[in-house]
Order: sequence, then structure tokens, then C-alpha cells
Amino acid sequence: MAKVYATDNKYDSDVIKVFLTDDKYDADLWFCKMGDKYDAGDKDELWYFTDDKYDASAIIYWVDNKYDADVVVYKVSDKYDAKWNKGNQYIGRF
Repeated sequence: MAKVYATDNKYDSDVIKVFLTDDKYDADLWFCKMGDKYDAGDKDELWYFTDDKYDASAIIYWVDNKYDADVVVYKVSDKYDAKWNKGNQYIGRF
């Protein structure tokens, strides 16, 4: 599962800069926010947000500009719709 920690510091080590888009087909990754970390399984596409940076499998920083992002994401409401939409160097890093 992707246990995601959102940091306020884009210079944290191993941070992945993420842009949330409104255009589904513009996104690299369609993710689904999970309420329980055990529902997420072991997929990049299912995110559980944690408050513990050291428990996270990925540290992200939300950027305001798509062109500053390492990964462009789109939030889906159904976990069965969550998937990588395009190839990206961060596949498997969440």
C-alpha cells in the first residue's frame, strides 16, 4: 500500500512532487484515498495518508504547477478505477 505523508517542505529527502489535476486523462496516476491502511493493499494507486513521516512509504509535496511535478495525479472515488494511466519513473515508489 502507499502510506503517504504530505510534507510542507519540498526539500525533504526523497520527496516526490505531486500535482493534483482536474483532467483525468492528463494524469500519470489515478489514485484512490483509503480510510484504513489495511484496505489499501500493496498498490501505488491506493493511498492512505499518515501523520507519521517515518511510517510512510512515500513523502509527497503538493505543487501548484503541473510543470514542477514529478507525478501528476487524479483522485478517483472507487478503488477499482485507481491505476497508473501513463508510464512514469515513479512507478513502484509509492
